[in-house]
Amino acid sequence: MIVTTTNKVEDREISEYIDIVFGEVIEGINVFKDIGAGIRNIVGGRSKSYESEIIKGRTEALEEMKERAMNLGADAVVGIKFDYEAVVDGMLMISCSGTAVKLK
Repeated sequence: MIVTTTNKVEDREISEYIDIVFGEVIEGINVFKDIGAGIRNIVGGRSKSYESEIIKGRTEALEEMKERAMNLGADAVVGIKFDYEAVVDGMLMISCSGTAVKLK
């Protein structure tokens, strides 16, 4: 499955626009990671625990979107975009969307 942030796939022609597809994940940060991030907020530096949760969530959302596109018979998803939003304290929603297409 080809996924791209561009609106086309280089050297391929889009023969059909199937539908918009989404992948969503809501990640909860456990209390120990939250405490570590709070300390990082005071002393400065990167929060590796939060970063790893974001990477994990982004990967899961992307895989979910690709699976939904494959179920529609798509060859690719073009124009993908990621969104991140805090849902409640300690929970982050990561979503991605794009257009499922068939290629020639």
